Amino acid sequence: MSDGHVGVAVIGGGQAGLSMSWHLRQSGTDHVVFERDRVGHEWRDRRWDSFCLVTPNWQCRLPGYIYSGDDPDGFMAGSEVVTFLEKYAASFDPPLREGVQVSRLRRSANTFELLTSDGRVTADQVVIATGGYHRPAMPRLAEKFPRGIVQVHSSQYRNAEQLPDGDVLVVGTGQSGCQIAEDLHLAGRRVHLAVGSAPRAARRYRGRDTLAWLEEMGHYDKNVHEFGDADEVRLRANHYMTGRGGGRDIDLRLFATQGMQLYGRLLSVDDTNVQFGDDLARNLDNADAVAEGIKNAIDAYVERAGLDAPEEARYEPVWTPGVPMPSLDLSALGTVVWATGFHRDHRWIEVPVFDGRGYPTHDRGVTSCPGLYFLGLPWQHTWGSGRFAGVARDAEHLAGQIARARRRQVTDGVSWLAGTPTETYPDLEWAA
Repeated sequence: MSDGHVGVAVIGGGQAGLSMSWHLRQSGTDHVVFERDRVGHEWRDRRWDSFCLVTPNWQCRLPGYIYSGDDPDGFMAGSEVVTFLEKYAASFDPPLREGVQVSRLRRSANTFELLTSDGRVTADQVVIATGGYHRPAMPRLAEKFPRGIVQVHSSQYRNAEQLPDGDVLVVGTGQSGCQIAEDLHLAGRRVHLAVGSAPRAARRYRGRDTLAWLEEMGHYDKNVHEFGDADEVRLRANHYMTGRGGGRDIDLRLFATQGMQLYGRLLSVDDTNVQFGDDLARNLDNADAVAEGIKNAIDAYVERAGLDAPEEARYEPVWTPGVPMPSLDLSALGTVVWATGFHRDHRWIEVPVFDGRGYPTHDRGVTSCPGLYFLGLPWQHTWGSGRFAGVARDAEHLAGQIARARRRQVTDGVSWLAGTPTETYPDLEWAA
């Protein structure tokens, strides 16, 4: 970068931004990667102590760099993920500027203007690789809890010892909520879990990790637009399971037999009680149905392909809810852990490429504004897009788009129009 101008500005130095940088390095493209904190920040600072990947190590494959350790079927702990990313960055020495925050992005004439904590920068093209999990989502219901009860978001939780004495209410049963509830349960804390509609999956089935079956079956390659409603698919919660202890199922019913208190969805809070819905049984049944449906698909694949895979007995519920518990007395509660996800925060992007819900409109990361791209969004193109498993392929695709844009750069000063990239500039093959 010279005179405050760069060919391509990549915003975000996580696995997505580094993958993009690797491809730009290969093509000799002038670029800079801006990282607000440091490489591995999300894995270092927003995960609990016992955190480990849900996806197996062999799926950690970034451009020019794949997992090469001695436990391909294991699951890296958070600190190991940080080391993996740091070694990846060192392997090709990206033009990385850590500790530099981009607080504003706008289009000006034929360039982009970036306001950073290190000054103003202009760029011909910009890749936003900040993912889709920015601000912790804290429901307004949190304001109703008494002040004496400690409240933390899942991104702030580290271990059971950081919490005050007393029972713990965990709200949310996506991957984070279930794993944090398990962590507290194993630490001997009395846990109350508000169970939502997130699905689950078996860790292993018929002799293999379930994710290995799904990859072989092509699930990771399935385009989001092959589903009936792509927008709905992008909002779905991930299946809960864990990589802890070498990988295992998370069976909330089993936890119930061991003393964990399960409830339906959290509805309201008053001065003395927390109120829950009567949907616990339905939510548990639906989660089991999804897990069994995945097994059905695996069975069909094994039979169709004529594979020799060991038979395995199906899951039998070990606990069934009785009369729903409609409320929880606040007097014994010391902490609420909100495992309620994150909001996207693109307020710093002053380019009109968002839909009515604030989601960036794009075709596989290519927006309607020529030269502006997104990378690393959940379900950006396939199930693997926001994961180590698929971000490399998306980065390669965008690298081709960037190269094509450089070769056919519009120089007549015509402003870009609303619409899809191909509608605006059909001759440039922006989304090819």
